Amino acid sequence: MEIEKSSRFELLPVNHQNWQNREEWFFNRKHTDTYEQWYEGRYKRAEVWQKKVMEQLVSKDKRVKTLLEFGCGTTRFTRWWNKIGIEATGGDISPLMLSQAVHLFEGDLVMADSHHMPFKDHTFDSLAFITTFEYYKDPVKVIREAARVGKYGIALGMMNRNSTKVVRRRVQEIFGANPFYLTATFYTPKKLTKIIEEALQGREYSIEWSCTGLPKWFPVQQWGLPYGDFFGLYVEFKDVK
Repeated sequence: MEIEKSSRFELLPVNHQNWQNREEWFFNRKHTDTYEQWYEGRYKRAEVWQKKVMEQLVSKDKRVKTLLEFGCGTTRFTRWWNKIGIEATGGDISPLMLSQAVHLFEGDLVMADSHHMPFKDHTFDSLAFITTFEYYKDPVKVIREAARVGKYGIALGMMNRNSTKVVRRRVQEIFGANPFYLTATFYTPKKLTKIIEEALQGREYSIEWSCTGLPKWFPVQQWGLPYGDFFGLYVEFKDVK
């Protein structure tokens, strides 16, 4: 007797493969299953410099001992926060990403929406978003949630709009060759600062940022100009003890 296969037993039903009323690559196993390989390949050098930038920015705030990284994916950066002495917890909306994370990360993980973080006020010293903030349709709301849950600051690392690679990615999308940034909004440090100002009206804080992702042949690999493939930004709250 032939047994009919049922879609009820799929890991993630087709009607659940979207978020914010749109399809996202991180709900598609074709892409999430190779995520770690991508970092271990051509993206390895970029990751090294991204981590250098983020460590410099966050380590200046000596109050930060615990951190929640939302959009942690497979915990690529979440594992690294622990290595530099910050106790990290990971959060993500994608069950496909987290199904890998549980095998790679020994710390705590939560599946939740960053617009509605399931934590009490000031649960963590800081919040972090690494190459995930670009996908939020309501970035102001996410910043406000981060400021509620994170007591001392917010760390953001993202792809820079002031990069030649942005043009290349958009051209690739036209030909269906790059699905990873179809729903992404690229920011510059200036544009992101304006969103932060809107979200944190009434708060006392400082902002510091730095760019990297420059060509290998370039004389410097990190600088304070708003150009490069990646920039890190840290919001330090001044109105809390």
